[in-house]
Amino acid sequence: MPRSPAEPPAPEPDPAARNAAGNAVQDRTRRADRRLGVRLLLAIGAGAAAAVPFGLLLLLVEGAWPPLLRLDAGAARRLHEVALEHPGWTATLRFLSDWLWDPATLRIAVALLTGWLLYRRAWRLAAWAATTAIGGALTGVLVKVVVERARPSLQDPVARAPGYSFPSGHAMTATTSCAVLLLVLLPLVPRRWRGLCWVAAGISVLGVGFTRIALGVHWFSDVIGGWLLGGAVVVLTGWAFEAWRSDAGRPRTDVSEGLEPELTDEEPEPPRAYGTESGSRDR
Repeated sequence: MPRSPAEPPAPEPDPAARNAAGNAVQDRTRRADRRLGVRLLLAIGAGAAAAVPFGLLLLLVEGAWPPLLRLDAGAARRLHEVALEHPGWTATLRFLSDWLWDPATLRIAVALLTGWLLYRRAWRLAAWAATTAIGGALTGVLVKVVVERARPSLQDPVARAPGYSFPSGHAMTATTSCAVLLLVLLPLVPRRWRGLCWVAAGISVLGVGFTRIALGVHWFSDVIGGWLLGGAVVVLTGWAFEAWRSDAGRPRTDVSEGLEPELTDEEPEPPRAYGTESGSRDR
């Protein structure tokens, strides 16, 4: 309603109070950023040391548990027979493993995504993506060197791969890379298509593991280990990012919305937006 002439004018906001509030928000954001960096590093370390299912599998591999060895050998033998009998099928698997789902291809995709996030000024989300991808790769290499498990040795091999076997680097890279691409880009996808994105990511991760076993370059347990360790890295770095959002005053997110639903905004991480609830989005 229009104000009557008798009403006194509304008081002007105090500039000093407004500046003090803005400075408090910026201080809170800076503290949250510092904690984010520390938590991302801690998450990578925890992903390598405290992934319980992966640790149990590692003990079984190192202890040469007979049931696990029989499972590995049986899967390798049966799939190798199929690969020898169907060269066209084997050529398709080799293309998928060496090109479409190759770790270099997936890492380039994540690097391009990280560059785009920096262009969009989504600094913290870019840091999460880079840390998850690079930290996961370094963790996988470290575990391979420590375990020193030999790859399958088959007669008439249809493919070869260098280095040690456990965990599968292909499987681990597929897990971390697909998770990064999915959790970053989900806010940009209409809701009705998000289920297909989850299915595509799942098929890619499972497909990578299957190709490595079918081509005879990894044991079944190598692939399971890559999935578990990669999943642990994603969960822990995701926890670090969510903790930063809480410290910065941003609302909690659901995994179906991606890590940063504000990515669709003109400024995903404006310096003075923290401490205020973002409005609901209907995409």
